[in-house]
Amino acid sequence: MGDNALKDIGDDNSLLLVDDDEPFLRRLARAMEKRGFAPETAETVAAGRAIATARPPAYAVIDLRLGDGNGLDVVEVLREKRPDAKIVVLTGYGAIATAVAAVKIGATDYLSKPADANDVTNALLATGDDLPPPPENPMSADRVRWEHIQRVYELCDRNVSETARRLSMHRRTLQRILAKRSPK
Repeated sequence: MGDNALKDIGDDNSLLLVDDDEPFLRRLARAMEKRGFAPETAETVAAGRAIATARPPAYAVIDLRLGDGNGLDVVEVLREKRPDAKIVVLTGYGAIATAVAAVKIGATDYLSKPADANDVTNALLATGDDLPPPPENPMSADRVRWEHIQRVYELCDRNVSETARRLSMHRRTLQRILAKRSPK
C-alpha cells in the first residue's frame, strides 16, 4: 500500500479529525498518519470550527454528536471555506436522518461508529461513483427497524400513544417492542 496511498491522497494531505471520544481520536489520528495523512485533531465544535476557518483541510472526519453541539456546524464552516474538501461524518447508531442531513449540507459520506481507519480511508478516498466497499458488519434489518422506532419514540417525547399513531402501529405492539432489548 505505502506510496500508493500517498498518490491517492494528493498533494494536500491535511486532515481534520473532530471527535469528543479522546482515546478513539488519538487512535484514529495515529492510524491516519500511518496512511499518509497529516491529521489535526479537535474535541469540540468550537475547536473544529476554528481549525476549519484558519486552516481548512483537504480532508475531514467529523463526529456528529459532540459535547458542545452538533458536528454539522463544523461541516458547514469547512464546506464554505474549502468547497473541494472531502468530509466524512461519523454517526452513532440510529442517526440515519442526521447522516442524510450531513450529506445534504456537504459531507461526502457518512459512517456508523465504530468505524476503523480502513473504513475512514476508503470513504475519504472514494471518487464519484466509486463507492467504498460495503461495511463488514452492517446493522441487521431488525436493528435498523428498532433504531427507527426508538428515534420516533424519542422525537415524540417518549409518548407511546403518539409514537404508535405516527408509526401506524398498535400501541400494545409498540409497548412490547420497547420493552425488549435492542436486536444485534
